[in-house]
Amino acid sequence: MRKLPPLNELRAFEATARHLSFAKAAAELGVTPTAISHQIRLLEDYCGRTLFRRRPRPITLTEAGARLFPVLRDGLDAFAACLVAMRRERDGQPLRVTTTNAFAGRWLVPRLDAWQKARPNIPLEVIGTDNVLDLEAGDADVAIRYCLTAPTDGQAIELLRDQFWPVCAPALAQGGRSLKRASDLKGQVLIHCYWSPADPVAPTWQRWLQAARRRWRDVPELAEVSHLSFREEIHSIEAVIAGQGLGICSDVLVGDELKKGRLVKAFNLPLPGYGFYLVRKRQHPRAKAIGAFSAWLCSTT
Repeated sequence: MRKLPPLNELRAFEATARHLSFAKAAAELGVTPTAISHQIRLLEDYCGRTLFRRRPRPITLTEAGARLFPVLRDGLDAFAACLVAMRRERDGQPLRVTTTNAFAGRWLVPRLDAWQKARPNIPLEVIGTDNVLDLEAGDADVAIRYCLTAPTDGQAIELLRDQFWPVCAPALAQGGRSLKRASDLKGQVLIHCYWSPADPVAPTWQRWLQAARRRWRDVPELAEVSHLSFREEIHSIEAVIAGQGLGICSDVLVGDELKKGRLVKAFNLPLPGYGFYLVRKRQHPRAKAIGAFSAWLCSTT
């Protein structure tokens, strides 16, 4: 096993030899001159040689000190240069952002042109997945999580909170009947996407119909309508946009379509949704880049 010399003492010696002053070395390293003198004494004991001539002042290097100083100085310079190069390489790597497939495809990706113009020096790698990647393990640098309450696996900022509305293409009408009342849902196609059965507040058509019955009469049963189901939320949204039926959709994920009139709210009855949270690991080495991305997201939402 390699036996290393005392590293703190080496730092104290290198600073003192460079400045030829205990006081200036102490100021650089943030300690007292007495501490510097003590550390050099320990290094001299380790080497078995005197490294400085302390009398007469100013101090000078002994033959042993003059032999050690350039080797230590050049080694520390090489060490610092290597770390700077590694940091530059790291900073040039894409910032890895993980989020859900739906948020990546429907909200984040369409806005990346604005990010590239604002921060051309910080490329992004977007990891669209519905799995929760481990920030502490380094699976991603920053996450945009979609959940009911703030995540606890890092520092979390709520960016957005959505609602789920029954929406459809403006021209949607089947059997010659437009959608004016809840009873007009009879014979229509309801588009579904998968939500975990363990989620008690999942924004499903079944929950919406239950809420509608508390407000209106003649609300149809599920058996009185047709159904089209998708595993992925993003696919169900595309089906709604294509005019294949009505969906319960997040007003964040279909916000652009609602604004442009490609989709309309079929009924004025939303279901509560979830929060989109920016989550970052505490003391991340790329904190500056993550801070820039966080500020851009907050200004965009």
